[in-house]
Amino acid sequence: MGKGLAGRKVAIGGSRKTEEMSLLIEKQGGVPVVRSLQGTVFLAEEQTAPHIKSFIDFQADWSIFTTGAGIETLIQIAGKMGMEEPFLQAVRKTKVASRGYKTAGALKKLGVDITAADSDGTTSGLVQALKSFDFNGKKVMVQLHGEKAPSLISFLENNGATVMQILPYQHIAPERETVEKLCKELIRGEVDAVCFTTAIQVFSLFAFARKEGCLEGLIHAFGSHTMAAAVGKVTADALKEEGIERMLVPGKERMGALVVELSRYYENQ
Repeated sequence: MGKGLAGRKVAIGGSRKTEEMSLLIEKQGGVPVVRSLQGTVFLAEEQTAPHIKSFIDFQADWSIFTTGAGIETLIQIAGKMGMEEPFLQAVRKTKVASRGYKTAGALKKLGVDITAADSDGTTSGLVQALKSFDFNGKKVMVQLHGEKAPSLISFLENNGATVMQILPYQHIAPERETVEKLCKELIRGEVDAVCFTTAIQVFSLFAFARKEGCLEGLIHAFGSHTMAAAVGKVTADALKEEGIERMLVPGKERMGALVVELSRYYENQ
């Protein structure tokens, strides 16, 4: 194997296994820098309980679930409230959409029929599956996990739906100093690539750039001198939601495969 990353500065957006990933980058001749964009995802039980009650009263036409863990958590919280059965009855009265095979598995386990599902585990795949349905005047509950799904929410609202979002797990943004440092490095052209290992990392970076007025510079960086490297299709989908089309995605959703793909890319430059 060559050293396609020789002299290349590669930012790592994750907070887990950063030493392992740094070593993989170094073996390819690269210079790894850890710029954690992950932040913290926490169980927001107190905030979620009133939303569960509201959903039961909401009389939704659709329920859209995006993670298996999120479904299980909603059931647990509803159970503690003594509302597990009313919650499940409210879900079963709706048409149900599902993103990802784990989500579909969790729903089937509960005896919930699925009306629409993605073909590839992504939000864009789910939106595609929903395009044949009429949402005008419909009430839709969307379960999210940590991060928002702007393209899904926009699709529903633009098609006339009233959307209720439930986030049993919520996200605390990463350290401002870290995200600001990476933004400046990207805009100045000091980073050759950024390795994103979760969708949350993508949303954290772009949310900061949007808030600080440097979104245009960030998009330009990824469109010209910095390569966005996504560990898998869900992370790649998040980049696409933020307007990034130029990216690398390995065939296998593994950190090692991601670094090898990045190395091959620069070897061929």
